[in-house]
Amino acid sequence: MNKKNKPPMLSSAFYNNPENRAIIYQVMALAAIFLFTYFVLNNMFINIEKRGINTGFDFLGSEAGFGILQSLIAYDESDTHGKVFIVGLLNTILVSAIGIIFATLIGLLVGIGRLSKNWMVSKLSMVYVETFRNIPILLQILFWYNVVLAALPSPRQSISFFDSIFFNNRGLYIPKPILESGFIAVIIAFVLAIVAVIYLSNWAKKRHDETGEEFPLFGTSLAILIGAPVLVYFLSGTPATLEYAQLKGFNFRGGWTLIPELLALAFALSIYTATYIAEAVRAGIEAVPKGQKEAAHALGLKDYIILKKVVLPQALRVIIPPVINQYLNLVKNSSLATAIGYPELVTIFSGTSLNQVGQAIEIILMTMAVYLTLSILISVLMNYANKKMQIKER
Repeated sequence: MNKKNKPPMLSSAFYNNPENRAIIYQVMALAAIFLFTYFVLNNMFINIEKRGINTGFDFLGSEAGFGILQSLIAYDESDTHGKVFIVGLLNTILVSAIGIIFATLIGLLVGIGRLSKNWMVSKLSMVYVETFRNIPILLQILFWYNVVLAALPSPRQSISFFDSIFFNNRGLYIPKPILESGFIAVIIAFVLAIVAVIYLSNWAKKRHDETGEEFPLFGTSLAILIGAPVLVYFLSGTPATLEYAQLKGFNFRGGWTLIPELLALAFALSIYTATYIAEAVRAGIEAVPKGQKEAAHALGLKDYIILKKVVLPQALRVIIPPVINQYLNLVKNSSLATAIGYPELVTIFSGTSLNQVGQAIEIILMTMAVYLTLSILISVLMNYANKKMQIKER
């Protein structure tokens, strides 16, 4: 047989196939990653064993022996490092949630303000964005904590609102509700109100699609969410009272206390992150074709109706992806709380607990796992919302 007509060898034909080569390279890459990981971990545990360092998670059951400035659950010095981890996690979630809510509201308003026809509103919005966006977040945290909040009056000269809310350099004191057994009826009423609002929203959308008529959904929903629990609250004999803060000695006692560290951190995170959200909102609104707005104006719609019904629904498809990144950055930036001593996860668990037990590997891995989990949850929820906002092709 002529060599030119000789069929190629099987191995050569298999390797020359691009799909087969891709599989081979991926398997080799995975094998290299696993070997490198095994080498690093094996070397790490050998060095740990040589130095006599304790390993494992038994330290989570040992007594912490230190106090925490703020805790959303019952905690004292006799609790374990596992309880410290939970307290730090809840405090991290608290400041992140507050920051996300206020950053979103501020960013939306400022982003719309940047496109306002009012010269002053537009320029003030621009100054706000360009000022706070270009100052490092750590410096802003230190500024609000060491300069602004530290300049507030002492508890005896507190700023008072209706003789029930007090604001001073020790924090913000607000009334605390004391719930009784009958309050469960109010909770049930609120849950049923949420179900009713969801049903009403679906009905209003279906009605609008069929007839084109608008239904005052926002006002009605707000009335249901507030009115139903309040009505049940009074009908059940007001099964809750308010505990007010009272000045005793050199500080207030009772009520809810928002410590200065929480206020400074939440304010700085909200102000800083809102600048990027504002720019995302501005970009999203400008991405909507001008013809859409002109057509809405030609129909005689008012500006706020055009913004609500025409512009924002289309702009959200552009706004949501960059906003996801800002939410993730806000959660991760909350770890800067260690600079002012706010008792979140990094401060009390990766800081104080680590200094006491010395098991850096376990503590750092747990802390990293928390931030990774929170970031993934936010990404999943926001990507789901982004998917729901996408235009459905027919």
